[in-house]
Amino acid sequence: MAEEQKSAIRAFFDAEDNSAASLDKQKLNKYSNIAVKMFHTPVLDGKELAVPAIAQFATKVLKAVEVYETLYFVNVLKINMLYVTAIKALIGIYDVLNDPLMGIAYDRTRTRWGKARPYILFGALPYFVATAILYSGALFLKNPSGNDPKKIMFVFIMLFVKETFSTIYNIPRDNILTLMTPNPKDRINVNLLQTYIGEWGSQIVYAIFLPLMELNNKGYISLPMSSLFSILGWIAAGIGIAGNITMAITCKERVMLQQKPAPVEKSIFYVLKNKYMLRNFIANFSTSWWADGGYSWDVVSQQEILGGSIWSAIAYTPYNVIDPISVTFIPKFAKMFKNNNRNELIALRMWDIVCVVGMWSAIPFIDKRFVVLVIYAIFYGINAINNGPANVVEGEIGREISDYTEYMTGERPDGSVNILTNLITKVTAPLNALLTVVLFKWSGYDTTIEMLPWSQGNKKVYQKVWFLFNGINVLPRIVKVIPYFFYDLVGEKREKMYVELNERRALMAKKTEGMEDGVDEMIEMLAED
Repeated sequence: MAEEQKSAIRAFFDAEDNSAASLDKQKLNKYSNIAVKMFHTPVLDGKELAVPAIAQFATKVLKAVEVYETLYFVNVLKINMLYVTAIKALIGIYDVLNDPLMGIAYDRTRTRWGKARPYILFGALPYFVATAILYSGALFLKNPSGNDPKKIMFVFIMLFVKETFSTIYNIPRDNILTLMTPNPKDRINVNLLQTYIGEWGSQIVYAIFLPLMELNNKGYISLPMSSLFSILGWIAAGIGIAGNITMAITCKERVMLQQKPAPVEKSIFYVLKNKYMLRNFIANFSTSWWADGGYSWDVVSQQEILGGSIWSAIAYTPYNVIDPISVTFIPKFAKMFKNNNRNELIALRMWDIVCVVGMWSAIPFIDKRFVVLVIYAIFYGINAINNGPANVVEGEIGREISDYTEYMTGERPDGSVNILTNLITKVTAPLNALLTVVLFKWSGYDTTIEMLPWSQGNKKVYQKVWFLFNGINVLPRIVKVIPYFFYDLVGEKREKMYVELNERRALMAKKTEGMEDGVDEMIEMLAED
C-alpha cells in the first residue's frame, strides 16, 4: 500500500518519462546540432515580426480606453458606483468557471493549423465587436438615473460577452509567441516591437482623451464623451480584428507539442512541479485581494490637481518623450547585467518602486500645482527610462518559466496551468470588490462634481487621490518581485535547459507524422544549415 502511494506521488511530482529532463541523453544527443541551432538561429520572417505588433497596437488602444472604464460607467453611462462594483464582482465569479473550460480546451487542441491560431482567427472578431458595443452604450441608453435597470443589464450582458470571448481569444494570443519560435532572440525581438508599437497605441489615446474631455467640460467644443468612447472603441475593434486575423493566417507555429496531452487533473498540478511558477503563484495569491479604489484617479489628478490638459501635458512630457524610445535601451540594459534576466528584472522593478515613492513626495504640497507638476514630471520621466527593458525582460522570463514546465514534464499545459494561477484573482474577487468600495469611500471624492481644477475644494481629498493614483499598488509590486531573488534559471543552466528541450523537440518531430504547420520546415532548414 505504501509503495502504491509512493508510485502515485511520483506520477504527479516526478519528471515525466518522456520529458527532456528524464530522457536518455544518448537519444537526445543525436539532435544536439539542430538543438543548438534552434536556440541560436532566428527563424521568423519580417511579417511574423511585424504583424503581432499591429495586433498589440489595437490591444493597447483598447486597454488605454479601459483605464477610463469606471469613469465611463459612472460619469458617462451614469450608473451608480455600487452597481458597477457588483457587476464586476459577478463577472469575476463567472470567470472562475469560464477560464478553466477554455484552458482545458486550449491545451487539448491539436489541428493542422496549430494550437493557438484557430482560436485567434475566430475569437478576435466577437471579442473586439462586443467591446466596441459596450463603449457605444451611452449613445442609446440616455436615462440619467443611476439605477436604470436597462443600463445595468446592458453593462452586465456586454461584459459577460466580452469576458467570454476575451478568454477564448486571449489565452491563445498570449501563448502564440512561445509556439512561433524556439529562439529566445526571436521572441525578444517580437516582444520589443509589440512593446514599442503598443506604447504608441496607449499614448495616442491618452494624448487625445483628456484634452477633449476638458474642452467638453469647459464648453469649448460639443463632442459628447459618449461619442468619444464609441469612436475609440470602434477604431480599436477595426485594427484589432484585421491585425489578429492577419496574425493567425501568417504566423506559423514551429514548436512541437505532445500529440496526447496529460489528463487535466494531472496537468493542473504541473504548477507544483515548476518551482519558479509556484513561487510566483504564492506571491500573486498573497496580493490578489488588493484593490486601488476602482476609479480613474489619473483623470482626476490630471484635471483637478495638475489643473487641466495643458498643465498635465507639461507634466507628462518627459515620460511621453522617453517612453517610446525606452526600447532602444534594451540592449544597453542587457549588456549592463550581462544578459542575466533575473538581476535585470529585480533592478528594474526596484527602480519602479523608488519612482513611486518619489511621486508620493508631492503629497504635502498637493495644493501647490507647480511643485506637484515638477516632482511628478521628474520621477515619472525617470520611470519611463526602464519601461521597454522591463516589459521585454519580464515577458521573456515568463516564457522561460513556461518552457521549464515543458522541460520537466514533456507537456506544455499553458491553459490548464493558468487555471490554477488565474483562479486566485477570481476567488478573491469579492474581497477585492469590497476593498474597492472601502477605498473609494475613504478617498471622500464626490463624482457628482464636475471635473475642473480644484473643484472638490478639499486638500485632504486630493492628498488621498494622489496617493491612490501614484502608488496604491506599491505593496503588491514589492511582494511580486520577491520570487525573482530565488530565480536561478540563468547562464549555463538556462542554455542547457534549452538545448535539451530542443533536442527533445527535434526527436519528436522525427517520429511524428502530420506535424503542425512550420515545424518540419524549420527542422529541415536548420538541418541543411
